[in-house]
Amino acid sequence: MGLRIIVCVKQVPATQEVKIDPERGTLIREGIEVETNPFDLNALEEGVRIKERVGGKVIAISMGPPQAESTLREALAMGADEAILLSDRALAGADTLATSYTLSCAIRKIGKFDLIICGEKTTDGDTAQVGPELAENLGIPFVPYVRKIEEIGEDYLIVHREIEEGYQVVRVPLPCLLTVTKDINDPRLPSLKDKIRARKAQIRVWTAEDLAEICERSRFGLEGSPTRVIKVETPPEPTGGEVLRGDPKELAKKLVEKLIELGFVR
Repeated sequence: MGLRIIVCVKQVPATQEVKIDPERGTLIREGIEVETNPFDLNALEEGVRIKERVGGKVIAISMGPPQAESTLREALAMGADEAILLSDRALAGADTLATSYTLSCAIRKIGKFDLIICGEKTTDGDTAQVGPELAENLGIPFVPYVRKIEEIGEDYLIVHREIEEGYQVVRVPLPCLLTVTKDINDPRLPSLKDKIRARKAQIRVWTAEDLAEICERSRFGLEGSPTRVIKVETPPEPTGGEVLRGDPKELAKKLVEKLIELGFVR
């Protein structure tokens, strides 16, 4: 059988103490510790498991600065067969719409595929928008919050999708795009042998010029982004509060009195 699987991965700050460029409204990535987006590790693991289950190929793709190559090498060590980095100053500063458009251009350049898997969201943006926007750009079906892939057919998947009341069982035709939750699997730890192999592997790098052959360059990066971050603030640490002490009956009385005093109970 065999499926051609594309997994989108992103390198994110390994800290919540981020800074924003005041002029461009974009994240300053220089000089900060980075890691692979944790949700994307689940997407990658699931792609590799599908390959092990039915055969095929896993292609990892990422958009970012040259240092994002380390995230792709981690993907190769985990079992991806190929890796592609979209890296160019013209791609920098992209919001989710420009990012998803750029990724769709790269996937069209890759050619035939059966399945795209993305993490539920990223820890830096936390929007969960790139997956559905990418599916829309490619004109393929999309299922979010997938926690289990139950069946893999010749031209369909049966998946479990998380909803507030539990989960839905969805049959979706191929090709399609899934975003997966952290509950779908536990990402593997690559062996030393796999890490060495990944370190020697070749990673293709595509620039804006490479993608402009099939797409509109004006829709890349900051220029193609209809939205931008103006300001980011860290929420203040909670202050105040009061600790009530005593036996259960006394505490219950004090709590009710305090709630009445604060206007929560009448």
